[in-house]
Amino acid sequence: MRILDIIKFSIKNLSQRGVRSWLTILGIVIGIAAVVSILSIGAGMQQSISTQIAGLGSDIGYVIPGFERAMRTNQRAPIATGIGSRLGSGEIKLTDNDFNIIKYTPGIKTVNGIVAGRVNVQYYGEKISLQLYGVEPIAFQEISVVDIEQGRNLAVGDDNVVVIGNRVANEIFKKKITTNSQISINNRNFRVVGILEFFGGTIGGIMYDNAIFVTTNSARNVLNVSPKEFSLILFKVSDLENLDKIANDVEERLLLSRHLTNETKDFTIITAKSLQERISSIISTMNLFLGGIAAISLLVGAIGIANTMYMSVIERTRQIGTLKALGATNLEVMKMFLFESSLIGFVGGLIGVFFGFIVSGIISEFSIRFLGASSQNQTITLITPDLIIFALIFSTLIGAISGLFPARKASQLQPIEALRYE
Repeated sequence: MRILDIIKFSIKNLSQRGVRSWLTILGIVIGIAAVVSILSIGAGMQQSISTQIAGLGSDIGYVIPGFERAMRTNQRAPIATGIGSRLGSGEIKLTDNDFNIIKYTPGIKTVNGIVAGRVNVQYYGEKISLQLYGVEPIAFQEISVVDIEQGRNLAVGDDNVVVIGNRVANEIFKKKITTNSQISINNRNFRVVGILEFFGGTIGGIMYDNAIFVTTNSARNVLNVSPKEFSLILFKVSDLENLDKIANDVEERLLLSRHLTNETKDFTIITAKSLQERISSIISTMNLFLGGIAAISLLVGAIGIANTMYMSVIERTRQIGTLKALGATNLEVMKMFLFESSLIGFVGGLIGVFFGFIVSGIISEFSIRFLGASSQNQTITLITPDLIIFALIFSTLIGAISGLFPARKASQLQPIEALRYE
């Protein structure tokens, strides 16, 4: 028999078992739709996080006080866990000596020491607690991951002026804050000179949209912080290729300067690359786990295919005997049954991908409308061409493997015995 004859013969047999074939296909459809929708969530999260981390600046490093001991035994733990809550907490501080150590490390281009703390901000009689950051104006402009939307940035010598995050200006207070507005910070008057663009994320413990920025001297006066202390230090390297080496050099110098070891380390160094690697590892593990759960339905579908093909062998025993009597070989009979089971898997995968698109769209829309999980044209789910190809190949293989033993049984039937079968 020619390949074309085998294909035509298999399709005809499947069409004759219409309802049973579609019920078998349904098991694969459900499994593939579940796998596609779940993996699309992981891909969407990966893209969203990568987009936000890209804003961190690939050549920027963050030195943050505090170090999670659990990270030594679990290198896959998120490196930024709890950072935002520690800034300005007063537990551990970085000093001007640390600032100079970093500044004079070979390969460092710019250093920005930041003073952080919670303050009470009053505007039109409404008082809200916000996070304040004191920055060096020139270094802040060079290292900042968010541009100015209105007004100007901080300048050297500025006193009693402030740059505010986008949500502080537009959402947090009942009345919107505009440039040149007067606000009170811990009972000190400041003039708003700039409003940042919307960022939509937290980097290095700094939630830019909800923060206010002043010069370092102003922050120290408001927070009553020692002139020799910093809450956070940012550095920018001159050579991106050597970012990891420079970050390691900074860590070794700080350990030596602070008389610490890897066991007693009380600070954390973050780079965009290290942060993305850790988060990607976590998402990959999550995808593997959730994908495994969804794959259980594929196993049920595979059992359904095997059952259908075994029943088909029994029902078509005389037909198989006739084919063999007419000269069909064992291999040709086996190919016929394998093609049928593979076709069931492929059609199920094709329809499953279609429903996976629908489910992913529903999840994304639900997240945007009801959970606020997405913003600025980002999506919580993402179906890539690679995912579609993987789903189709996987479903076809599931069908082929499920039909392997029934096909082998059909090919081994003896023509005389098969023709006698009632």
